[in-house]
Amino acid sequence: MTNIKTAISIDESIFKKAEEIARKMKISRSQLFSMALEKYLRDIENKSMLERLNAVYEVPDSGDDEYFTRMKEYRKRRVNYGDND
Repeated sequence: MTNIKTAISIDESIFKKAEEIARKMKISRSQLFSMALEKYLRDIENKSMLERLNAVYEVPDSGDDEYFTRMKEYRKRRVNYGDND
């Protein structure tokens, strides 16, 4: 993976917290910022996928049997809460 050097401006309090966490984790600030941005981007992608999945489950029932309806609600709850079981 190629690294690109960049300069950013952030609030001093955020910088100090990041510096402290990086020190505790024994990683560089660059690594910490990269990890945080990676997680943020993944969260955005997951939210988008969740919205698409929920849109599918929002389709009104068209006479589905009770079991199928209950399973849709169960799956929707698992997707909303992020259960991995």
